[in-house]
Amino acid sequence: MHEYSIVSALLARVEAEARAHGALRVHRIRVQIGELSGVEKELLESAYELARERTLCEEAELEIVAVEARWACRSCECEVPKGAVLRCPICDRPATLAEGDEIILERVEMEVPDV
Repeated sequence: MHEYSIVSALLARVEAEARAHGALRVHRIRVQIGELSGVEKELLESAYELARERTLCEEAELEIVAVEARWACRSCECEVPKGAVLRCPICDRPATLAEGDEIILERVEMEVPDV
């Protein structure tokens, strides 16, 4: 399951940011996961629980924000309703995926020492 490799990359990125800011620990991580990203929320959460041990994220909450898939016309930017034929209802051009396949590290909340 590729959720473990995603979590591994996520933790590496978060730890690099935390170390760059001299953080003592990370309190929360917020990630956007698109419904078409191929990532299963429950598997990601399970992988995170195992992988965060003995890291700066050991006590950090993982917040997952689900992003629904959305299609739109590339030419006129008209949104195509979910379940409809993937063609623009206005100009009849093919619709493309506007969002819903992303995996984005949105926010890291960390504790840094007072300077």
